Amino acid sequence: MGLFDKIKQGLKKTTQLLNTDIRDLFKSRGRLVDQAFLDELFEALVKTDMGVESAQEIVDDVGTAFRSRVVEMADVLARIKAMLKSLLAQPTAPIRFADAGPTVVMVAGVNGSGKTTSIAKLARLVQSEGKRVILGAADTFRAAAVEQLTIWAKRLGVEIVTGPQGADPASVAHRAAARAVESGADVCIVDTAGRLQTQQSLMDELKKIHRVLGKQLPGAPHEVLLVLDATTGQNGISQAKHFTAAVQCTGLILAKLDGTAKGGVVVAIRKTVGLPVKYVGVGEGLEDLALFDADGFVETLFADLLGD
Repeated sequence: MGLFDKIKQGLKKTTQLLNTDIRDLFKSRGRLVDQAFLDELFEALVKTDMGVESAQEIVDDVGTAFRSRVVEMADVLARIKAMLKSLLAQPTAPIRFADAGPTVVMVAGVNGSGKTTSIAKLARLVQSEGKRVILGAADTFRAAAVEQLTIWAKRLGVEIVTGPQGADPASVAHRAAARAVESGADVCIVDTAGRLQTQQSLMDELKKIHRVLGKQLPGAPHEVLLVLDATTGQNGISQAKHFTAAVQCTGLILAKLDGTAKGGVVVAIRKTVGLPVKYVGVGEGLEDLALFDADGFVETLFADLLGD
């Protein structure tokens, strides 16, 4: 399955919801763009969890262009797609690798977000580029978390640095970065304990890990990726705001996109928080992590509707 097909499969639930609602707007050939039409379009867009503000911008644009005119579906879709691409516009942003020495990637997220699996997928992606990876299991409070990451490390054939349960997470992160330097690894990916964005003591711990890594290597962590569960919809915006305030997140991994009809939350997050969506999880396999591309994302949303 190619990358486009994986993303299309991952967006299946969102696409089905959106396309069904838009087809209903054009049950007969041509449709008068009046207030009733615009209200129905707004409702269809909001269902995808793109947010009221983004949906209203798109509806206002369609209204400005076509109000009181009879239009075909293709005309309206062209405007919607153009607006979505504008709202999602960002550079295609893979990991920024350090100029010298290992690149340190710190990964954060709430419990159950898909963080550990996303780390494994990211490690596999980096491996596919011919780079050596070391994992750091700095989630020392849950033995199951270390065990899960260790299993992934064995499957991937990469080294993992762990510590005893209850050990200082920052010390494990420090040892992982030191081991990456010592072994000549290209990338060190550091897992952190899942936490709610409202748990201040745990957020302070996250800041400590960030500081320790910075003292260990210049510019580290070079990336701070926040894993968000796409199925949580708008709650992801609150998470992104709080984590970014604490540890200067540089980008997002949107996990479990294949499990939700709320794929439009990508739009809301980009508009509200401004962080680039670097990768999206589009399945359960190790290969199911795709570099996010805004134009491709929008085209995929409407591919079936237009018969592409």
